[in-house]
Amino acid sequence: MQATTRKRSLTLAGHRTSVSLEPPFWEAFQDCAARDGVSVNALAERIDATRLRAGRGDMNLSAAIRLHVLADLQARLRALSE
Repeated sequence: MQATTRKRSLTLAGHRTSVSLEPPFWEAFQDCAARDGVSVNALAERIDATRLRAGRGDMNLSAAIRLHVLADLQARLRALSE
């Protein structure tokens, strides 16, 4: 199974940027934002700030979003098994 990445436009701190994500990651990212009660732009800003504070400026935002989606899924799976 191969999903094609697609560019999505976001606004972070008033500046337009784009991320390239596969449709399943974009949908999961939207779900994360909805569960957190924030917009995808707000969640992307939070992820970007965390990435930069962690000194991970070498990692692009798309990868950071994918890792956030994975961490969110892992946390929810752990919660289900407790």
